[in-house]
Amino acid sequence: MLRFPKEAKEYRRKKNWMEEIDKSISFDGRDIRLKVGLFAPQAGGAVMIESGDTAVLVTATTAPGREGIDFLPLLVDYEERLYAGGKIPGGFLRREGRPPEKVTLTGRLIDRPLRPLFPSWLRNDIQIVATTLSMDEEVPPDVLAVTGASVAVLLAQLPFYGPMAAVRVGLVGDDFIINPTYREVKNGDLDLVVAGSPQGVIMVEAGANQLPEQDIIEAIDFGYEAVCDLIQAQREIIAEMGIELVESEAPEVDPTLEDYIKDKATDSIKQILSEYDLDKNQRDEKLDAIKESIAEAIAELPEEEPVKVFIESDSMALGNVFKGVTKKLMRKQIIDEGIRVDGRKLDEVRPVSCRVGVLPPRVHGSSLFNRGLTQVMSAVTLGTPGDAQELADDLHPQDEKRYLHHYNFPPFSVGETKPLRSPGRREIGHGALAERALNPVIPTADIFPYVIRVVSEVLSSNGSTSMGSVCASTLGLMDAGVPITKPVSGAAMGLIKEDDEVRILTDIQGIEDFLGDMDFKVAGTDSGITALQMDMKITGLPLTVISDAIHQAKPARIHILEKMLGTIDQARPDMSPYAPRLLTFKISPDMIGLVIGPGGKTIKGITEETGVKIDIDDDGTVTIAATDGEKAKQACNIIQGMTKKLNAGDVYVGRVTRIIPIGAFVEVFPGKEGMVHISQIADYRVGKVEDELAVGDEVIVKVREIDAKGRVNLTRLNIHPDEAAAARANAMSS
Repeated sequence: MLRFPKEAKEYRRKKNWMEEIDKSISFDGRDIRLKVGLFAPQAGGAVMIESGDTAVLVTATTAPGREGIDFLPLLVDYEERLYAGGKIPGGFLRREGRPPEKVTLTGRLIDRPLRPLFPSWLRNDIQIVATTLSMDEEVPPDVLAVTGASVAVLLAQLPFYGPMAAVRVGLVGDDFIINPTYREVKNGDLDLVVAGSPQGVIMVEAGANQLPEQDIIEAIDFGYEAVCDLIQAQREIIAEMGIELVESEAPEVDPTLEDYIKDKATDSIKQILSEYDLDKNQRDEKLDAIKESIAEAIAELPEEEPVKVFIESDSMALGNVFKGVTKKLMRKQIIDEGIRVDGRKLDEVRPVSCRVGVLPPRVHGSSLFNRGLTQVMSAVTLGTPGDAQELADDLHPQDEKRYLHHYNFPPFSVGETKPLRSPGRREIGHGALAERALNPVIPTADIFPYVIRVVSEVLSSNGSTSMGSVCASTLGLMDAGVPITKPVSGAAMGLIKEDDEVRILTDIQGIEDFLGDMDFKVAGTDSGITALQMDMKITGLPLTVISDAIHQAKPARIHILEKMLGTIDQARPDMSPYAPRLLTFKISPDMIGLVIGPGGKTIKGITEETGVKIDIDDDGTVTIAATDGEKAKQACNIIQGMTKKLNAGDVYVGRVTRIIPIGAFVEVFPGKEGMVHISQIADYRVGKVEDELAVGDEVIVKVREIDAKGRVNLTRLNIHPDEAAAARANAMSS
């Protein structure tokens, strides 16, 4: 357990508070500024990191470890204050509430490259808090927060294999740029975050518009060069402050228990790891049986035996050490023999099977994807533009999403029981990854105006459920009739690194993810990559290894894609009968108020009469949704009639709707009517309107004039027979 003496804490506080240091580093005119010594003097370490008008305060604080903890209790929190963008929160309380999805994803982005750089033996409570205090609409704060976390940890003088830094890489035209603006990311073909340490690249997160593998590799290399500059800037700051990197030695480990387990169980564990026909559950059961037999043997030992004393002093020791021995043996088998625990070669994909339409058509599209023991079902729902997710209480420029991808991981998927809760960070992160992978192939709103929600339900998990979600969702989208531009598949790559020996694994299963050194997810079409996510358990990798992993993933992706296309190779021509049918047309924006009516009275009346759903955008785009095409057409005619501009001299077939003493009202379009004065009903004197007309009569009328108040005056006089015939023909065609 690591403890910091009071004198060291006082030293850090004094140095941070008394000495203000500003350091700036520039990338093609884009400055990143690090300010140390002014803010948060009681935190273990604090830095304000800025670029443009975006400023993020990052702090690192530690406390002595708690008894019985066998993992690193690292807590990373990212906060956004809406005052940072000059906004006041919505809702009754008018203060920030549940964090938006973007906040959760940024917290994960900070955690993932930071966690592997703490020593595995460290057990102190560590909390990183990154708070965006100011933000413009040009500079995203997430990569600043990642770099700031490294600076804060160094200033807190924690054991750390850093410094670490992160940058975003964009692609505008043919040029890579460092830390692009929101607009440049949106208009470009790449959104790549690269994090690295002095030992190499430690995290990659990317969305791409079907870019070739080589372009992605060059972008990672380009980003890591900038990361190295930021690492050097951090070294200069801590040197200027007289702070030394903490190089604490790992505590000595008593080998007594490990030696005992190796002696008693090595042959048995190796035998199980070489029984390639065992599935995950069978293998786990046999390994648990070996562990139980060791526990029973230890229980029978005399009380004074060192192994028994060791176990009694640490109740979790047996499980942890047994897991460590198993890990070493599995990794040795892969390094020495090139064969995995299920008998596959290093570049071999597990058996793949696919189905579509697995749910009744009330669900607009569905699919089931199996890869080994991993099984994911995806369900697709098609909605109207009004179903788009609003991103109002957010600092970021995007105001809504029309493609939503959600991921659920119930406990039964791994044979466990635990209470069901709202989605955690992992579920949100995996859903966002699948969303990023499929976004480049989702049709634009002008081609397919639906809002699309995909929900991936993990029914069985044995590794790479996020890539299983990508595959299942591609199938589900095609089953729902969504005209995606290209199908997307994905594979998860793993790594075993022992000294200079490196083995890259294709399509890793659960045990290889848990006991391996890397989880590298690659998704894309047959034309290129759409998403990447790489997480490490070691302190960094050279670009050559990452390049090999990206290239090795391509044949796996293509193999899986061929299996998928053998089930369904294009979007169905017809949607589910229960999916809404959309009619889209435009009206003049100055007519929107007329269609909505006072307090929404008019549009509510139309929806009640026709049973449809109506959405109107600010630009005048009207979308009508209904499962009954005739009802949709009826509503369309009403709105078009209300908003159509009439011109003097136009002739229409109308219907008498009301009669008053001085004339009759005639509806010439649904929702659009004018009045025929009693003097304009006939070319002779009319005593009573009722003598000539009745409610419901069909009449031919001409627009006589539209007065200054917009009232339409009609006449039945001076209508040429040809005009009347044309009006009847138009009425029949509509």
